[in-house]
Amino acid sequence: MDTLATWSRRAAYAARQGARVGWFAAHGELAQAITKRVARRHGSAGSKAPRRRPIGPTPDQRRLFAQIADLFRRDLANVEAGHYPLPSGEFGSPAAFLDLSRRFLADVPKVARRRATGAHQEVFEATRDEPAGLPRYYRQNFHFQTDGWLSRDSARIYDFQVEVLFKGATAAMRRQALVPLSQLLRQKDQRRVAYADIACGTGGLLAPALTAFPRLAGVGVDLSHPYLQHARTTLSRRARARASFVTAPAEALPFADDSLDVASCVYLFHELPPKVRRQVAAEFARVLKPGGLLIFADSLQEGDLPENDGLLHLFPALFHEPYYEGYLTDDLDGMFARAGLRLREMTPAFLTRVAVYEKV
Repeated sequence: MDTLATWSRRAAYAARQGARVGWFAAHGELAQAITKRVARRHGSAGSKAPRRRPIGPTPDQRRLFAQIADLFRRDLANVEAGHYPLPSGEFGSPAAFLDLSRRFLADVPKVARRRATGAHQEVFEATRDEPAGLPRYYRQNFHFQTDGWLSRDSARIYDFQVEVLFKGATAAMRRQALVPLSQLLRQKDQRRVAYADIACGTGGLLAPALTAFPRLAGVGVDLSHPYLQHARTTLSRRARARASFVTAPAEALPFADDSLDVASCVYLFHELPPKVRRQVAAEFARVLKPGGLLIFADSLQEGDLPENDGLLHLFPALFHEPYYEGYLTDDLDGMFARAGLRLREMTPAFLTRVAVYEKV
């Protein structure tokens, strides 16, 4: 019976992830076709989009899908090891999923226009006369996305957008950060663990964490009030009762010294200027208790998986990622060490590095 249940679970997982990859890869093909049409309309000669050749090796499509398959095998192994439950649809009902597809495709021409013309300061122009509060580096159209991080419409389609970008593998990459959290919580009473997810965005890690660990409470911190509003709506009723949200920058965290047992951040550091990265690292060290853990998930860096180095260097050329190129070669381990956080482990997961740092 156990063997039958195992194979049934594996078959269901494989079918679900296979359909997921096919769905988001198809949207990627549609988006590329729309983008090319918009670029022709604006004229390639007038395009401001940067063009470059890969620097270093770049995996072909076959190898890229093989890497995704490896990620899914690890994801399923984590489920079977009890680190987190079998993933379910994070986009809601089929009707809601189709609505997101419609919204995504309707937004693609707007993104394509910005890419073709090099426009990425619409958010700054729209907020130029507003009261101070959001840092300048934050007020721009990262990824050429509509409204940057500053609207509910942006928040609503953001997760769909990144799944299209990574062919349906984003949630599985993000879930790898739950493994060190699971290992920590096996040693502690979940109810007594002080946990915060920094730059939580739409709740992409906080939501599955509170689902996987039903006695854990968590604080989501982000600069975008609209994204925090959306994050709350993604939580189940039971998880919502254990969640709180605070609008604040990662470089000025709203926690007392030595107050957190564990903090996490996902896909934050490649969006930060170098100086701000160091400020955020110091803040993590300040708010963590001695022996507390930082669970860090972000883009691979150069050399983490050498076969992907060329792909990483292409990324900032295709999307508005002003701080990404510097991130690729930044000495993260040295930066965290100088702040008082020692590297315990680092594991590549497709295009993500998952690292655990301990406050010494």
